[in-house]
Amino acid sequence: MATSTEWNSADMTVPCATGIDTGFVTLGYAKVAVLGVVQGITELLPISSTAHMRVVPALLGWRDPGSAFSAAMQLAALAAVMSYFWQDVRRLAVGSGSAIRQRRFNDPELRLAIWIALATVPITLAGILLSGILNTCGSPLRALLVIGWACIAMAVLMALAEILARHRRSVENASLVDALLVGLAQVGALIPGVSRSGSTLTAALALGFRREEAPRFSFLLGIPAIALAGSKELWELHKANLDMHGWSILALGLIVASISAFVAIWALMRILERFSAWPFVVYRGLLGILLLVASSKGWLI
Repeated sequence: MATSTEWNSADMTVPCATGIDTGFVTLGYAKVAVLGVVQGITELLPISSTAHMRVVPALLGWRDPGSAFSAAMQLAALAAVMSYFWQDVRRLAVGSGSAIRQRRFNDPELRLAIWIALATVPITLAGILLSGILNTCGSPLRALLVIGWACIAMAVLMALAEILARHRRSVENASLVDALLVGLAQVGALIPGVSRSGSTLTAALALGFRREEAPRFSFLLGIPAIALAGSKELWELHKANLDMHGWSILALGLIVASISAFVAIWALMRILERFSAWPFVVYRGLLGILLLVASSKGWLI
């Protein structure tokens, strides 16, 4: 008779056997590497990684890699954000530590660090409350209709932010209210199709931040949430007894996604500096319409 550990390890070859969607394991190294590129690019561009991780595998005739894969891949986004904005991250960490030691509680770096921590509270609480349906097998939130409507809704909101807001502010003059509002916008990212980058970037643009400052503010505020979400999913996969083969496939996806995510940040900053968010508005709107049509026609399941 197989031991409990042997049984659980064997179960991991069957997606959803443990309640955690581990479909990515059945895809193998090459397909996960391809999806790692897709995930890395779309995770940090405001175009919804979840939408693309549902569409691309379906178009290629592959199975859905699962929400656990997408959640764990957030650690690749974290690596890219930390690398690209390293000077900002280092200044916040060193400046905050120095301010605490010297009891300079009005220090701007310490103040921003505290605001980032407070802005992480809403999505942390929401993630805990919704954990039962977010990354489970067959989650209704991953339905194409949900993702399609979310893409369209965010396209409309981003368009309004571009039209109505006056893009003049910088991160240096951000307030606690700004941080909390962008933090609340992160909660929307729990709905597949909204996109963490999309919701926080839209909120920052709506608050009047300059186009090159909005992603900087949203990414810095998102660091703790991204780290918590990715780490939590790794722990869930550990509890589900993912075997070494599964971990190695996931590791390859993380490496590939990290590189592509760094390129995505660079591209996002160039587009916003030289143009506006309109290319993403149009793309999201068309993608949402495509998903709704594909769902109604039965082209994608």
